Amino acid sequence: MGNDTPIKSVHITNYYHKNSGGISTSYNALMAAAGRHKRYMRLIVPGEKEEIEIVNDYAKIYYIPAKKSPVFDKRYRIIMPWQYMPAGTQIRKILIDEKPDMVEITDKYTLSLFGAMVRRGKFKQLNRPMLVHFSCERMDDNIASFLRGGRISEWVARRVMGNYNMPSFDFHIANSPYTAEEFYRSVKKVSNPKRSERFLAWCWRSLRSPLVPIQERIRICPRGVDADQFSPKRKSAVVRREMSEKAGIPEDSVVLLYAGRISPEKNISLLPDFMEILARETEKDYRLLVAGAGPLEDWLKTQTDKRIPGKIIQLGHLDKETLANYYATADIFVHPNPREPFGIAPLEAMASGTPTVVPNAGGLMFYATEENTWLVEPTAEEFSKAIKGIVGDPALRQKKIEKAFEAVENNTRIKSTDFLIETYDELYEDFQKRNELFTDEEASKRFDFAPFFS
Repeated sequence: MGNDTPIKSVHITNYYHKNSGGISTSYNALMAAAGRHKRYMRLIVPGEKEEIEIVNDYAKIYYIPAKKSPVFDKRYRIIMPWQYMPAGTQIRKILIDEKPDMVEITDKYTLSLFGAMVRRGKFKQLNRPMLVHFSCERMDDNIASFLRGGRISEWVARRVMGNYNMPSFDFHIANSPYTAEEFYRSVKKVSNPKRSERFLAWCWRSLRSPLVPIQERIRICPRGVDADQFSPKRKSAVVRREMSEKAGIPEDSVVLLYAGRISPEKNISLLPDFMEILARETEKDYRLLVAGAGPLEDWLKTQTDKRIPGKIIQLGHLDKETLANYYATADIFVHPNPREPFGIAPLEAMASGTPTVVPNAGGLMFYATEENTWLVEPTAEEFSKAIKGIVGDPALRQKKIEKAFEAVENNTRIKSTDFLIETYDELYEDFQKRNELFTDEEASKRFDFAPFFS
């Protein structure tokens, strides 16, 4: 392949809904960028039935029939290992037909075996493409959110990531420094003082890990916001009336908005906690609109009815146009999750010119600062205090909104996808230049990986 010929890539993920979700939004943007850059990209995702969606002349999406997840968020369908590991499976046929230069896996669970399979020479018909793992969330946070394991969940995540995930791919890309931190913590000795280094090295040799130090195999590629779709120009008195009527609230209420999954990992329990404090206010009527769906919908409704009737209104899933209108028209946007991997929703709210309250932790610290958001401890007291402060200080509110636009300008969707594509090209150039260090299975079996872990 000539140096001027763009690489062809196949991206496989379980985290895809056609019209919702941050990862889906990011992949839709990447597919659009394929047309802009005139390079072939394919996306393989789970679906209700087998179908192919032509996105543009350069991008298409393959939907693989898959059952819904039996655990965690049961709205998502899951591609299982037996749908790509055996010969003759649909995914293998697609890959053999497409002949990609790069395969990217965005999943740490059922799809991650693909990397190990290829590294151990179990898919030679592919002629060994570059293997990339994209991390859109931290495993330790994900396990802790659903299983509430504390230190146990951290230990399990570090072992799975360090012993298995890290050696199974040539490169790892994270959506924020916060997410990337897990890569290093899973491997470095300082974070794992009681770990068996001999066993870790054996895992890396068994999985034929690249003979390249981990810091040379990790990149950070933040997501971006569509600043054309999410804009303060959408703010409208008409939308305000429609929004109030749909929610069944007075038009003069202070309207708070949360948009995202109603799921344990989003720290949803904080919402009724701070709304209970705001409900005691007599001068202002605070109402929280929740746009989204998830496994904690019933729990949130029960908490609202029991503690603060009528103060939290669940709107369900909103289409992008309606959501963009609501972002711009709401008085304040709130995001409760202190372990957000990146946090596209707060960035969309900032692009919409809406004052935004976020926790002072997690991946959104990549763009959220004291100057452009209300950055607070993720407690009911601090969130309610910040919300009341926004209402009571119009000058500070306007100042932070203007600073938020600067952050948005630096994190637009086009800039983020262009940077991601540049990163793919940079990694592929390295992969070709030092190919033996990434693909020599025999050398990897004998290599001393211990210095990589110090």
